[in-house]
Amino acid sequence: MTPLLELRNVSKAFSSGLLRQEQTIALENMSLSISDETPSVISIVGESGSGKTTLARLLLGLINPTSGAVYYRGKELRTLARAERSTYLREVQTIFQDPFEVYNPFYKVDHVLEMPIRNFGLARSKRERRALMEESLSAVGLRPDETLGRYPHQLSGGQRQRIMVARALMLRPRIIIADEPVSMVDASLRATILESLLLLNRDFGISLIYITHDLTTAYQVSDDVIVLYRGAVAEAGSAELVVQTPEHPYTRLLVSSIPQPDPDIEWAGERALGTPVAGLTPTGSSFCRFYNRCPFAMQQCVEVEPPFFQTARRRVTACYLFQKAPTVPAGELDVVLAKDAVTTVAAD
Repeated sequence: MTPLLELRNVSKAFSSGLLRQEQTIALENMSLSISDETPSVISIVGESGSGKTTLARLLLGLINPTSGAVYYRGKELRTLARAERSTYLREVQTIFQDPFEVYNPFYKVDHVLEMPIRNFGLARSKRERRALMEESLSAVGLRPDETLGRYPHQLSGGQRQRIMVARALMLRPRIIIADEPVSMVDASLRATILESLLLLNRDFGISLIYITHDLTTAYQVSDDVIVLYRGAVAEAGSAELVVQTPEHPYTRLLVSSIPQPDPDIEWAGERALGTPVAGLTPTGSSFCRFYNRCPFAMQQCVEVEPPFFQTARRRVTACYLFQKAPTVPAGELDVVLAKDAVTTVAAD
């Protein structure tokens, strides 16, 4: 079955400098596919600069890959005909980190809901348009009579973000890419917004790609978690495995960074894993990106980038600490994450 949305061996590099241009690799050799048959929730997790937002922008067609390709229903995004692109724009929606930037302060919030209705011809009359807006707002826990007719500054950050969820829902998309959707709202509102997103997956069969730096919320909402570090996948698998029993040293560091509700427990930060190994120097362009922060680094880490080692039925880890496990080609990550996946042995 052809995936709904797919990255195939995608890399993205950004150039900087005028006289002497330098390239920064934001994402390297990334493969990921989203099924059209089984709605899922996949979290992309990592610290700032790990490539999360670059991945989202590639999936949305906002930027083009340096190498590899992004496919929608088997066709490369850059080759879609006008009608196909219109369908793609309806079926692949996004929710941004800062909802206030989406609003024009001179328009009432009705405007952001009316525009997609008009652009995609979702209603034939003013009454139908109003009914569709009210239905979508109610579905995400907002009262239409307390929301419509108001200006953005008259609503809370949580209300503005839920309006954006309602806006996406109106189009009945197949995928919603949520880029840090709760990072700019109060902690008390995060659960409400996340519940609204899960409702879209559960009740409307919409797949979610949830991009976040917060492993706690990723664990709460996700089927699978993909951990990125400096543009490459460090570990990926079911949320239960990755968060409860992290394997890659970087994932272990992320998990140890989650605050504990006990003032007597000192936050160890980078010291949580121990002292990084000193004296290792990469011998070429292929090496483990985490070597200089890792207390378990060894010579082979700076000689060849580790492949994916399949350490469980639905988990891979790019770390030589697990080199006795079978390897999996990077392009088969979606096979490993499939709910009916079996342990495979494959040569790179």
